[in-house]
Amino acid sequence: MRWGRAQIAGADSLTLGAAIVAAAAGALTFTVAATVFARHSVNHDEGVYLMQAALLLSGQLELHAGELADAVHPWFFVDDGGRLYPKYNPVPAAMYAVSMWLFDEPRVTLAVVAAGNAALVYLLGGTAFDRRVGLAAAVLFALSPLALVTGSVFLPYAPTTFFNLLFAVAYLRGVRDRSLPLAGFAGVAIGIAFFARPFTAVLFAAPFILHALVQVARAVRAAGVSPASLPGPVRRHGLTALFGTLFVGVTLAYNYRMTGAPMTFPYEAFAPMDGPGFGERRILGHAEEYTPALALRSNGYGLWYLVTRWVVAGPLGTLLALGGGAVAARRWLSGRRALGAEPERTADRSSRRFERLVGLLLVGVVGSVVVGNLFFWGTNNLLATFSDPTDGLVAGFGPFYHFDLLVPLSVFGGVAVVAAGQWLQRLRAPLAARFTPASARAAVVAIAVLALVGGTLGAAAAVEAPLDRHAAHADKYETAYEPVESASFDDDLVFVPTPYGEWLSHPFQTLRNEPGLDGPVVYALDRDPVEDFAVIDAYPDRDLRRYAYQGEWTPDPSRQVDPKLESLAVREGARVDATTTVGVPERVATAQVRVETVRADGDAVAQYAVSDPGDSLTVDWSVRPEGARLAGAPNTTVPVAAAGDEVLVTVTLVDPTGATFTYRQEATARVQGDRVEVVWPPERSVCRLVTACGTEGTYLPDDPDAHAEWVAFETAADASDAP
Repeated sequence: MRWGRAQIAGADSLTLGAAIVAAAAGALTFTVAATVFARHSVNHDEGVYLMQAALLLSGQLELHAGELADAVHPWFFVDDGGRLYPKYNPVPAAMYAVSMWLFDEPRVTLAVVAAGNAALVYLLGGTAFDRRVGLAAAVLFALSPLALVTGSVFLPYAPTTFFNLLFAVAYLRGVRDRSLPLAGFAGVAIGIAFFARPFTAVLFAAPFILHALVQVARAVRAAGVSPASLPGPVRRHGLTALFGTLFVGVTLAYNYRMTGAPMTFPYEAFAPMDGPGFGERRILGHAEEYTPALALRSNGYGLWYLVTRWVVAGPLGTLLALGGGAVAARRWLSGRRALGAEPERTADRSSRRFERLVGLLLVGVVGSVVVGNLFFWGTNNLLATFSDPTDGLVAGFGPFYHFDLLVPLSVFGGVAVVAAGQWLQRLRAPLAARFTPASARAAVVAIAVLALVGGTLGAAAAVEAPLDRHAAHADKYETAYEPVESASFDDDLVFVPTPYGEWLSHPFQTLRNEPGLDGPVVYALDRDPVEDFAVIDAYPDRDLRRYAYQGEWTPDPSRQVDPKLESLAVREGARVDATTTVGVPERVATAQVRVETVRADGDAVAQYAVSDPGDSLTVDWSVRPEGARLAGAPNTTVPVAAAGDEVLVTVTLVDPTGATFTYRQEATARVQGDRVEVVWPPERSVCRLVTACGTEGTYLPDDPDAHAEWVAFETAADASDAP
């Protein structure tokens, strides 16, 4: 404590300010992550990284699911003969795993990364120009909506930028101070960034690599090629390249371990046509002919959204960056430092050249990131439609493939802020000549306060829109997860629906399995009867439950669902007798009762009609080894597929106008020799005008407001050993 107080007391105001900015960035990121994204976001890649982090903590790189792989297949995991592994490299997940291990809270990593990025931008700005620029740049970076929103979710973009920034700061200081340790550290940093996201790291490092090659070539030409006396630039850049190449080797080794081929990345194993390049691009069911024209168009929109919506204060932040770049260029051309007044003949020329070098490298990062991303169709996939920035993933997260552009934009924006401060200081003299010194100071303060208030309001407005959109989704997820979060699991197996196809954590990211598929609760996809029984057989001693909801799950946050979590049991015997009682409204003329199965014989049906059913109707039916029977149609047996089948029992009410209302049950059943098994209760739904309405008609027995007052749907079953 005494040492900490001494450090704070000895720190100058700029260093202390940078520490405060970094701490505030971390705290704000953690707050957003723990509130707005408490149940994660609409980008379901979050669940991939968190599942991967859990695997790493358990000492695993993949799930070993065997024959159950399809039932427990997480989103964006590759299925390799029952071995399931993520399509992403493990660096971001490893970072999340650290805070899961230390604090049981992965959001701590998000906060640390946000604070680290702000601190590194401060160091980069200070290295390039001066620490005033660094402080202003750190503020601009931390308040950019792209940094705050994307940095508050479990995605790889902010963590990769963290290592890119470590590389840039270490590389530049290594060049400036001629430091071998910093050069080696730079190689480690960019190597880890490459392991995390190879394409992103290469684009960021490209200008630095070019500079290193030029420096090495010049040094070798000037000093010869004698190994005994390698010039300093050769040794420094060689060390950077050595450590960077080591991590390239680690990446290739990881590829070999996961995919069996060092040059095949896991994302390629998942979707071979998803990488950089033009022509046909494809992932899962989405395919597109990605042409240079489409690349220019989609990336143009993405960049426009970045500079108008996703940098600090929107267009104002972009104008600051452009203004800062213009100020620096003009002063460099006139022989001055970017923020100094001395001509080059009296200034430290090496510092002047170094400052210009850093500026050119930052401009080079802009060029390499912009041009490089033209070859990747990712930005095109972020746009639901062209010209609508409030639709698609770009609406909630911005053009995150261009995340690294925040670095040069923030640094040059910092130059503009400091230059504006210098201009205000110079403004006092002419004002004091015409007014009193006190009035001059007041005018300058007023201008500064107005600029600060305007910038703050602009920053708040820029970040408010995406957070509001995410808040609407957060409300939807809170409602959807309520029955699961309020339940207590001990040794349970929960079947979950598949609104987006047969993937776990897509869209229900919080419903994740433990790495051993043996936690207090195991989640499995609710699919075909044969497949569901295979899961039940694999976990014979677990309590069964089914998570379901009424409504249709869509990305639209205004379309919420009403969820339920119901307990299940397997009724087993020589026969299973069931009784279904349904409510009937007034004016119903007839009721049609029907039993059929899905897999065995789609043409076999047992049915009968009831005239004037009254205010309720009771239907008796049964499942036996020879098939399903309906009490009102005693001479008809509907075959049940032995391995597993869906027994459908419907009661359709018909009023005098011909309008219908159907009670529908779908019971999962199978035949085991001379015995039958039925999962109970069946899935129940109530449908107007149609006999099948999917999840829109899911029956909610515990919600009296979910259905009309007269709707009642009671069902019971008993297993019997009597034939």
